[in-house]
Amino acid sequence: MQYDLLIIGGGAAGFFTAINVAENDPSLKIAILERGKEVLSKVRISGGGRCNVTHAEFIPDVLTKNYPRGEKELKGPFHTFMTGDTMEWFDRRGVALKIEDDGRIFPVSDSSQTIIDCFLSETKRLGIKVLTNHSVKDFYQEKDTWKVITSQGNFETVKLMIATGSNPKIWTKLNSLYHKTIDAVPSLFTFNIKDNRIKGLPGIATNASVQVKNSKLSSDGPLLITHWGMSGPAILKLSAWGAIELNSYQYNFEIIVNWIQDYSQEEGLNMLKVLKNKNPKQQVSKYAQFELPKRLWQSLVAASGIESTTRWADTNKSQLNKLSEELTKGVFQVNGKSTFKEEFVTAGGIDLKEINFKTFESKRYKNLYFAGEVLNIDAITGGFNFQNAWTGAYIAAQAITSK
Repeated sequence: MQYDLLIIGGGAAGFFTAINVAENDPSLKIAILERGKEVLSKVRISGGGRCNVTHAEFIPDVLTKNYPRGEKELKGPFHTFMTGDTMEWFDRRGVALKIEDDGRIFPVSDSSQTIIDCFLSETKRLGIKVLTNHSVKDFYQEKDTWKVITSQGNFETVKLMIATGSNPKIWTKLNSLYHKTIDAVPSLFTFNIKDNRIKGLPGIATNASVQVKNSKLSSDGPLLITHWGMSGPAILKLSAWGAIELNSYQYNFEIIVNWIQDYSQEEGLNMLKVLKNKNPKQQVSKYAQFELPKRLWQSLVAASGIESTTRWADTNKSQLNKLSEELTKGVFQVNGKSTFKEEFVTAGGIDLKEINFKTFESKRYKNLYFAGEVLNIDAITGGFNFQNAWTGAYIAAQAITSK
């Protein structure tokens, strides 16, 4: 069957490409090939089922700072299509979006189904074929035509878009076409930690600074204690920026946590001495200090060898030094990782040197395009990975219909 454009991958980037191409040129025959029985499955689970569409950062050069891989390459594309454009795109199609306090942008409905319904209705309106259960076995270029072999038949197309994310079979095929891929490693994951200091404290959150011991990797922000260890933006940012390095450690390493990130160990000790002089008769563990959650404060006090009945006046120099160390330089052993919620993001993909970022076309093959996580681009949590998908798909669509 002959098409003008075939898109391999029925996810966010694939649908966004198809819709924009069809709107630019309604005469084109377009189909999306999805190996599974359902499309847009990652959109469905993203943001806890609410779909974190993008992030409220409207300056391109600042937006790129959220991409451990792809920061330099996305500067130009973000000047063409970014957050405000994304919001306007959905608004024109009747999808109302809202900005939350932390900058994340969701549909007002708080349901990812709203985004899915938008995409499905648009493909239907524009006559785009969505072919599920079509697992791609092979694709190759023959003269000016791309041949695509699937589990349910063979196709021909003038232009081909790869939007399959981290599908190893597709990456292997691209390698055979002499496209270099960077091996995939997990990004955006939480840390598995078994430690008495955080045992029994799941659900407690506070701002903290985190550093990987004997490494330059560091992060700060809200840290969440979980049943299995630590999560929250501080941990997730660290996992994204350290995706390759932490993989090389096989996810066994130590982190240093500063629970009172505005203070160094010496400054923390000085503050503890002030508290000792100010509240001599008060039990140390009774009232949390440094705006820490009470149970976390009590756990760190206990870890410092200070009993629950000990008054500030009765603490000795060694105990205060130890408490200051626990507050500012607590060392925790990480043994393994867990996927963040149900979302799975990887670092790795097509080597960015092989992509023309003015068109998102391959530098090796004419009429071969890429968008989304199939590229070696990934971001921290907060809607940034979707914004990469929208931007790449939009620019590719412009290029596909301009020639």
